[in-house]
Amino acid sequence: MKELYSNIQKSRLPQFFFYAGLTVELLIVIVNKSSFHNPIESQLFRVTFLLFALKLLFTDYSLKGWGVIALFEAVAFVSYRATGGNDLIRLVTFVAACRDIPVRQMLKYTFGVTLAGCLLIVTLSVAGIYGDISLTQYYGHEAPELTLFADREGTPETRYTLGMGHPNALACMSLMLTVLGVYLWFNRLKWYGYVLLLLLDAGVWKLTDSKTGTLITAAFLAGAFMLHCCRFLREKAFVYVCGLLVFAMCLGFSLDVAVCAPRVWQARWNLVHYSDPLDNGHIFALERIDRVLTGRIVALAGTVNNEGTVGTWSLFSKPHNREYYFDMGWVRLFYWYGIVPGTLYIAAMLALLWGIYKKRDACGLLAFATLVGYTVIEAHLISVYLGRNYLLMLMGYYLTQKDLPQEIGHKD
Repeated sequence: MKELYSNIQKSRLPQFFFYAGLTVELLIVIVNKSSFHNPIESQLFRVTFLLFALKLLFTDYSLKGWGVIALFEAVAFVSYRATGGNDLIRLVTFVAACRDIPVRQMLKYTFGVTLAGCLLIVTLSVAGIYGDISLTQYYGHEAPELTLFADREGTPETRYTLGMGHPNALACMSLMLTVLGVYLWFNRLKWYGYVLLLLLDAGVWKLTDSKTGTLITAAFLAGAFMLHCCRFLREKAFVYVCGLLVFAMCLGFSLDVAVCAPRVWQARWNLVHYSDPLDNGHIFALERIDRVLTGRIVALAGTVNNEGTVGTWSLFSKPHNREYYFDMGWVRLFYWYGIVPGTLYIAAMLALLWGIYKKRDACGLLAFATLVGYTVIEAHLISVYLGRNYLLMLMGYYLTQKDLPQEIGHKD
């Protein structure tokens, strides 16, 4: 039996298990972004978990490594019992199963499948075969005193979705593919490549009017171009400290929002009816910020129990919490999964950042900071879909490999 186990370990079968699971996860993401409703999504998640578990079964870990995996799986299991969602069990198994999988190969495969799927959705929509090309509805850009607090609907607008259900989904996938593509071909990308990507981003903004996604994409491209031109910055510890500060500020702002959302809602009400927030400058500043964020903060105070605010957080969450969806990703992390799993996730993110620093993976740092910032206002990465979150794949590389190369490498 030992010989059979060793032979399987050395064969290509474990990699087959991993890529079969990854393929299904990526296809689930693509189907979710289309107009098609997937009636067997939960069953497919069980299949991918089994495939990643089989890969993990034939992965070489030390006793200490298995102990760490067991600890995280135990926390994930408690979360499953508390919420009914098996997301974290699947997540831990996936990250642990990434060991011995070449990271660039995995990310290239992810990029290719995701890009092909998105292009297929767009093509079918534009050709009129399947999926709506645009969506007409109210997008929350009018002043709340004219809509929410005046008890009337906002003015509908028509924006392009190109088959992806919502314009923000189109802008989001454009951002994610841009980040992953630049990360993979960072050293080969010339100045005109950045110009073309910036023009593409401008085109997405014109179609979707999604300022959040397109501005963050533009900021990422500007940062990548700066790192491309100023190579000395890649080795400076200060740059990586800045990445840590960005992460800390994003978490701090999200916590602040989760604490203060009801007061922000009340301040807005007071401004409408009394022309004064009747609160301090901090709450007034958050109210101003919320106008730019199109009501994402006050949305947390839009239910009877102010779902998503810190008063609704618990150590391991509850099934009821899974019924509420809102945009702010870091707030959703703690609301959906609980304080204990959320804290461990943050610890894993910090470990990823440390690995990025040790290998001076400057473009990885930029991708990390970009996606961390994006998660403040959008919850794309905090979801049941593992194939959405490219940071999990980097975790699987930096947190599990035995002997990391001196650099992650961007030769292609």
